[in-house]
Amino acid sequence: MTNRLALILGGMILGGLIIDIAIFGTGHALFLAKKMADLIEWLAFWR
Repeated sequence: MTNRLALILGGMILGGLIIDIAIFGTGHALFLAKKMADLIEWLAFWR
């Protein structure tokens, strides 16, 4: 992955998160953060 592609993907994720928080509040972002932490823990277990 090139630096340019990483910046574009990071910007898209950050932009989507900002839009989600602006429209729906922080409840959805907090839920997704908790689920992402669970997924990372689960993947680390299987590694």
